[in-house]
Amino acid sequence: MMDLIYEKNRIFVNDEQGKLIAEITFPEVSTGVVDINHTFVDDSLRGQGIAGKLMKAAIEQIEKDEKQFFASCSYALHWLEKNPQYTDLFLG
Repeated sequence: MMDLIYEKNRIFVNDEQGKLIAEITFPEVSTGVVDINHTFVDDSLRGQGIAGKLMKAAIEQIEKDEKQFFASCSYALHWLEKNPQYTDLFLG
């Protein structure tokens, strides 16, 4: 698995050339609440479960930061429906 790069409210992966190939963003929209608003996976990585790994990493980071979240990203909402074990901090 490629190395995830963590920034405040963003987790991403670059390829060997430094090109962005996968990303999830979750900006803080109010105190203690973030919005998972964007997921991106390059076509070359589709079908490898990368977006799901990004979702898990983001939720773990949100939990570590003692925040809650909602999701405006359609992929994130779909993923949460399939993975209800991760909805403890989900505000729906």
